[in-house]
Amino acid sequence: MKTDIEKKPVDFSLVIACYNEEESLAELHTKISEVMDALKASCEMIFIDDGSTDASARIIEGLHEKDERVKLIQFLHNYGKSAALSAGFTVAAGRYVVTLDADLQDDPEEIPRLLETLERGYDLVSGWKKVRHDPLSKRLASKVYNYFTSIFSGIRLHDFNCGLKIYRREVVKTLRVYGEMHRYLPVIAFRNGFRVTELPVRHHARKYGHSKFGVARFARGAFDLLTISFLTRYKMRPLHLFGVLGVLSFMGGFFISLFLAYERLFANKYLSNRPMLFLGVLLIIVGVQFFSIGLLGEMITSLRKDTDAFLVKRCLGCGEKLQKPGSGDFIRTL
Repeated sequence: MKTDIEKKPVDFSLVIACYNEEESLAELHTKISEVMDALKASCEMIFIDDGSTDASARIIEGLHEKDERVKLIQFLHNYGKSAALSAGFTVAAGRYVVTLDADLQDDPEEIPRLLETLERGYDLVSGWKKVRHDPLSKRLASKVYNYFTSIFSGIRLHDFNCGLKIYRREVVKTLRVYGEMHRYLPVIAFRNGFRVTELPVRHHARKYGHSKFGVARFARGAFDLLTISFLTRYKMRPLHLFGVLGVLSFMGGFFISLFLAYERLFANKYLSNRPMLFLGVLLIIVGVQFFSIGLLGEMITSLRKDTDAFLVKRCLGCGEKLQKPGSGDFIRTL
């Protein structure tokens, strides 16, 4: 079953996650409208209200009444940016999908430049906040994060977490975003075989409200980076990782134990005071455990069905029930 929005293809789908950004929403809508009108492009503006406690949802509803291009997905409570983007990607019908933050720090006027770069043969163009208007602590943390992400991911970008990005439609339909994975969308797309690049974009100082940035997010992001590195390489073949580790550990323990057994049987050396004996036994046990984990992972992979559910308070312009093809209900509406 297709949603109403999927029956009406448009040029651009703008996916905008917002959390307590009531002051900036009307101004952002005006800026996006001006850019789309200048491009003479059809669009939809999908605002995902991520459990805001201010008047954000009411303001978006007012924009929807005035402009049918405005859509609203209102979460029951705060699920995080990854969940919001995932919901937006699910209903996006545009040939191009643009993500940007709702705080006006991302400039919609950069969209034509991003589109021009995309049309040079890329599938995803990520913004690069080359000149940032953020506190020093946030800039330094971002530099460290981007440096290590480049090393572990194998793709060299200066700014993985810039909110301003443009995708071809087929890219976002392959992305599964959860946890803090929104930070690694270029990595996921790159590992899926899509062509990814970046473009320096303007970045503005926050005009309203306050940043939702916290140091704890980088700690969670570090674990998610390890998750991405594992899933993109071994998601469908976990035994290839754990099996190799298990075999190496088992063989190390086996040869140590074999050597000690030889010494005891043929060199008449006692093993009661030999720590190597305990190391050999430990390596054998660990090897068996690694191999068992790999087999269990293979079993889980064969049985697992990708399903996610977010409680949505209401939808405006996106249909009553949103579905992800092939996996049943993706978003459940109350």
